[in-house]
Amino acid sequence: MRCPYCGFLESKVIDSRRTEDEEGIRRRRECLDCNSRFTTYEKVEKVPLIVVKKNGGREVFDRTKILNCLIRACEKRPVSLAQLEELVDLVERQLRNTMDKEVSSRAIGEQVMEQLRGLDEVAYVRFASVYRQFSDVSNFLGELQQLMEQQNKKTGKRKKK
Repeated sequence: MRCPYCGFLESKVIDSRRTEDEEGIRRRRECLDCNSRFTTYEKVEKVPLIVVKKNGGREVFDRTKILNCLIRACEKRPVSLAQLEELVDLVERQLRNTMDKEVSSRAIGEQVMEQLRGLDEVAYVRFASVYRQFSDVSNFLGELQQLMEQQNKKTGKRKKK
């Protein structure tokens, strides 16, 4: 690290601490030439995640949009805000782990629905009805039928004939 006072290229770290927001590291350094002390900050550089919308437009990923939609879907349901934030964290982590710089809004919606299905089925149906833009009752009933079949498979129940 170059000394800001004399320009010497070597320094030693005296103290390291996390920043208040815990997003980086604050380091106190001492120049090995002039013995001046100075502070540096290190932060992980996050590559922005770009969302490709249905109409072909692009925008930066915004987790608050997902969280707000989930809050609406879970209104009057026994799902805490902490659970919803955890769900959004998981989806964002999965998206960033793919190492793709661009991701379709469809892929995001599908991941959110997959996670929400396991959290609260009523909230899942609410979210799916808006996300998939059900045009009529038959689309809505089809989604409910799939959900019921999956639930029956889990519990081992058979559908009555």
